[in-house]
Amino acid sequence: MKFATKAIHEGVAPDSATGAIMTPIYQTSTYVQDGVGNHKGYEYSRTSNPTRHALEKNLAAIENGKYGACFASGLAAIDCVLKMLHSGDEVISTNDLYGGSYRIFRTIFEKFGLVFHFVDMTDVKNIKNKVNSKTKMIWVETPTNPMMNIIDIAAVAEIAQQGGALLCVDNTFATPFLQSPLDLGADIVMHSVTKYLGGHSDVIMGALITKEETIAREMYRIQNSSGAVTAPMDSFLVLRGIKTLHLRMERHCYNGEKVARFLATHPRVDRVFWPGFSSHPNHAIAAKQMRGFGGMISFTLKGNQLEDALNVVKKAKLFALAESLGGVESLIGHPASMTHASIPKEERDRSGVVDSLIRLSVGIEDIEDLIDDLKNALG
Repeated sequence: MKFATKAIHEGVAPDSATGAIMTPIYQTSTYVQDGVGNHKGYEYSRTSNPTRHALEKNLAAIENGKYGACFASGLAAIDCVLKMLHSGDEVISTNDLYGGSYRIFRTIFEKFGLVFHFVDMTDVKNIKNKVNSKTKMIWVETPTNPMMNIIDIAAVAEIAQQGGALLCVDNTFATPFLQSPLDLGADIVMHSVTKYLGGHSDVIMGALITKEETIAREMYRIQNSSGAVTAPMDSFLVLRGIKTLHLRMERHCYNGEKVARFLATHPRVDRVFWPGFSSHPNHAIAAKQMRGFGGMISFTLKGNQLEDALNVVKKAKLFALAESLGGVESLIGHPASMTHASIPKEERDRSGVVDSLIRLSVGIEDIEDLIDDLKNALG
């Protein structure tokens, strides 16, 4: 079954009671049982809910996995993954990653004895140099947030397998439409469903997907025990959003390329970070493991002045100044003071998140209007 068909049909079926083609919103906390232990597959909505269950099956299908679990946020999904580890275990992570991921690693789980190493994963030799007998997980973002670095998932999977470590890939920027980490050897895929999967800036959610039953059992145990589950209404909204994911992503990719090429020729712009350029580091890997280059772009201004960057993001109109990404509307942000402010400045600077860096989430509006808006903001 092809992607668009899976996105629309997998995990969902007409309601058996009414024939409703859309999955009902089962807004209930509990379920009546005919007798003790004699129920219809649902006992309590923290453990399982029919609307959430349909979404979890749908997400597993479009990621080419077998098991999916949804959470109240992307960070709640990350929290679940890290709870699979034990005190003293070590995690190797990319040095360029979402600020919230960095924050939960360093300020929450380090206190419980996990050890994190942040390395430049664009060269997988840096990962090999950190692997030891205590390495239990490798955490990858690709493309990375916000520098759009590309990491070779298949090569990292080989390192993880040789070292007996789990490989978890944050696939938020690429989405299952553009990239399939499980097919490249990843053990777990994580999504901030808030972003492209929901696609309409109206829900907060996270998800984990895996092919492995042993991982799934632990994933569901933690999901139920910790209770950070998503609500039925949110599950319904994401099920609806995923039905148009393929169409939206095609437009995000088209608009993203047009914006990237416009920025590359603008006299005020220093560097543009978009993996579709042949000059982009690891472009060949992006072309091999991705089916398109997405709508996320970062760029720096000449002079690297904080004030210049703040003026640009303030002057944009169609590109709304806001955190988050992946919605139908275009967003503009300043990572150093917004999404990545929790990372110390010296670490931000080392990874490229300098004061003049601006991040764009290119939406699906008419491209001429988006470019005119950027011309005005940069003028």
